[in-house]
Amino acid sequence: MNDMTLAPDYLTDAQRWEAVRIRDAAADGQFFCCVLSTRIYCYPSCAGRPARPENVRFHTERAACERAGFRACKRCRSDLPPRAIREADLVARACRLIEAAEDGIALEDLAADMAFSPFHFHRLFRRITGVTPKAYAAAQRAHRLETGLSAAPSVTSAIYDAGFNSAGRFYEASGTLLGMTPRTWRAGGTGETIRYAIGTSSLGRVLVATTSRGICAILLGDTEGELATDLRHRFPRAAIAEDADLHQTVATVITSIDTPNHGLGLPLDIRGTAFQRRVWEQLQAIPPGETRSYSQLAESLGQPRAVRAVAGACAANKLAVAVPCHRVIGRDGALTGYRWGLARKKALLAREREAGAAD
Repeated sequence: MNDMTLAPDYLTDAQRWEAVRIRDAAADGQFFCCVLSTRIYCYPSCAGRPARPENVRFHTERAACERAGFRACKRCRSDLPPRAIREADLVARACRLIEAAEDGIALEDLAADMAFSPFHFHRLFRRITGVTPKAYAAAQRAHRLETGLSAAPSVTSAIYDAGFNSAGRFYEASGTLLGMTPRTWRAGGTGETIRYAIGTSSLGRVLVATTSRGICAILLGDTEGELATDLRHRFPRAAIAEDADLHQTVATVITSIDTPNHGLGLPLDIRGTAFQRRVWEQLQAIPPGETRSYSQLAESLGQPRAVRAVAGACAANKLAVAVPCHRVIGRDGALTGYRWGLARKKALLAREREAGAAD
């Protein structure tokens, strides 16, 4: 490796010192710190006590450190790939074990295979993947079920082939896993009916769509055609029909938009991946009138580096206002992208602050 292959943040000694000062894990593998007084070389993120600047030399290759007579640090294991890579490889291996375990695998057994305690492995797995081992296993079962329902001779056989040890346990979770009953899924979505109606609020046109389980979409827009097209794009498998009898539900939603302190108070049918649901739960926990940055939201999930994934989950939200993604702003406090337009986002936030001040 030579300096021309380094990331631009680590080309100079000053940049490297800053990376060492903040223990920047992203710099691991970019260069090594060789300490003259101890004859040890470390990764920049090493948790050991930092050496004096005059006692440190930087090298971009492990072999160069060893040729100069330095030995690997036992604390940061600089003789091995960077910790982030080792952890990612370990979690990837755990994922393969989960995927291969037809009858499921206990957390204790999985952690033992990885040479971790259950507590530390659970925390590591969640930090790397964004979900718990149990949630990942459930997602894998759901994927096997989706595939199996199309090919298995019966729904029951597909349920057992997917790793559920009883049909009863599966049917308890089927709405969350598939968003519909297994027989409906097996039929390609035929029979899953979404009803919708459109009204007018102070923010423009509002579409409210429902299933038998609750409100599955609240969409904002300028025209009825735009909103109906958006709904069909989001639920391509379902039979979608307009229903004027939903006027009271639409009125309740519009009231929650125009008077934020009123609340919605209606059941929701929230569909998404395990990670998306975690993000949406955090959004619902933000009090009206307050905001969080995407980085703060990622930190609240225990995944400070998942800022881009958090932004993606916000963008995938189908329940405007009810799942308040408008309360997420940029790190500098600026209003950032909003699926239904920055003007609406600004208006919603202003309205919530006014309502809070009035209370």
